[in-house]
Amino acid sequence: MLKKSIFCSFANHMTDPLHIKVEFLGTGTSQGVPVVACSCPVCMSDDERDKRLRASLLIEVNGLKLVIDAGPDFRQQMLRIGLHQLDAILLTHEHTDHIFGLDDIRAFNWVQGHPTDIYAEARVQEAIKRVFNYVFAKYRYPGIPQMNLHLIENKSFRVKSLDVLPIRGYHYKLPVFGFRIGKFAYLTDMNSLEPAEKEKLLGLDVLVVNALRVEKHVSHFNLEEALQLISEVKPKSAYLTHISHQLGRHEDIQQQLPENVFMAYDGLCLSL
Repeated sequence: MLKKSIFCSFANHMTDPLHIKVEFLGTGTSQGVPVVACSCPVCMSDDERDKRLRASLLIEVNGLKLVIDAGPDFRQQMLRIGLHQLDAILLTHEHTDHIFGLDDIRAFNWVQGHPTDIYAEARVQEAIKRVFNYVFAKYRYPGIPQMNLHLIENKSFRVKSLDVLPIRGYHYKLPVFGFRIGKFAYLTDMNSLEPAEKEKLLGLDVLVVNALRVEKHVSHFNLEEALQLISEVKPKSAYLTHISHQLGRHEDIQQQLPENVFMAYDGLCLSL
C-alpha cells in the first residue's frame, strides 16, 4: 500500500494536509472483463486481478467520500465495499459505462435522508436529464432517485470543503474531464490532452490513467501513449486503469512496466 502525506497545490487558502484514501471500484472498459461470450486467455484467467468491473473510483478525503463515475456496476460495487456514506459523485462524461448506475443512488437518498450531489458539465447534465427523465418529470413517481446537479466547468470547484481541479481531455473528439485532488489525479477515457492541461498534472504523487490495450485506439490511450504521458508529467507513481481484455493478463503486463507504474485492479486500495 502506498502511503504519503500531501498538500493541496492548487488552492492557496487550504493549508491543512489532505489525507486521501483511494479504492478502485472498477478498472475495466465499457464491456468489463471477462467480456460476454469471449474465451480468450484474459477472460478465462483465474487471477482475480483480471476480473474487471466498469471503471469507477472511490476517494475519501478528510472524511468526505466521493465516487468518480457510476456505471452499470455501481450497485455491485457499493455492496462489495459496504459503503454507507456518499457525499458526491463526479462524472467524467456521459457514456453508458459511466452514468447508467445513477438510479441506484436511491438507497443513499433513503439512508442519508437527502438528494445526492452530482457534479457534471452542462452536456453531461443534459444527457442525465434525457436518460433519467423520470427523475426530472413534472409528476414524479414515488421512490425515484433524488439528484442535486452541480454545474462544473474547466476551473477549480468545491465539493463541500474540498477543492477539485478538472483536467480537460478528449475521448476522440468528445470533451471529457479528469480530476485532480491534491497530489492525486484520475484520468479515464482519454486519448489526448492540450499542453496547458498536462501542466495541471505536474507535481503529482499518484496519477491514474487509462491504458486500453497495446494497439492504438481511436478514443483511448493505448499502453505506449499512457506510458508517454506518465513520462512527461513525472508522477512519483502511476496506475493504469480502464483496461480491456486486449491488453493482456495482469501478471504478464506488470512485468513489462517501469518500476513506478502499476496495473490497477478492482479492490486495490491506496493511502496517500
